[in-house]
Amino acid sequence: MSKKYLIFGATGAIGSSLAKQLSKNKKDCHLIGRNRAELESLSKELDFEYSICDVLEDGFEEKLKNELSTLEIQGIAYCVGSIELKPFRLTKPKDFVSCFSLNLVSITNIIRVFQESLKKNEGSIVLFSTVAAQKGFTNHSIISSAKAAVEGLTVSLAAEFAPNIKVNCVAPSLTNSKISQPILKNKLMAEAIAKAHPLKRIGEGKDAASVARFLLTQESSWITGQIIGVDGGRSRLA
Repeated sequence: MSKKYLIFGATGAIGSSLAKQLSKNKKDCHLIGRNRAELESLSKELDFEYSICDVLEDGFEEKLKNELSTLEIQGIAYCVGSIELKPFRLTKPKDFVSCFSLNLVSITNIIRVFQESLKKNEGSIVLFSTVAAQKGFTNHSIISSAKAAVEGLTVSLAAEFAPNIKVNCVAPSLTNSKISQPILKNKLMAEAIAKAHPLKRIGEGKDAASVARFLLTQESSWITGQIIGVDGGRSRLA
């Protein structure tokens, strides 16, 4: 039975790039996302199987567990996220609840149902945070607090699951993706954001995906509990 890497958010900029990099490295993946057409296209390109799944749907994790019951899970990459930006005075409790549900609660449900398979295969979990979790930006209270919780989950699970399962987190800065287009479609704003990074550009999906691929595989066999910034230097130098 082949061992597979589960990629959630597989059709996003980071998820799709990760799938392509793992394919190039002869690793077997199972793609998971909401958009059937995009999943089918990526599946045909890479010859990977896929599942349609909405991680905000009640009981989604049990349905997925049943669908993937014959698979041996080598690793999980949760390449799912959101960009919730608004002044704090305009936020409502439901904003925080929905953001935490997507970014934190759903991945805990996923890990819970696949934990034994990951343990058996000495697998890896890669989560995603944001540079804004550790570096303060205005209008980021919703997403920053949710992603900071993801970083807390990372180090807690890394301690609890050692030595059988590695748990690490990638923290990108703004990346060129579908969800960032409302921001980046403004050319002047995109240029200003690029200049705010010491490396003077916006991130691409392949940037964070390259680090995620490393953390998922045995190349990183002595790394766990780490929050790794892939942010053009913004968290440390800007």
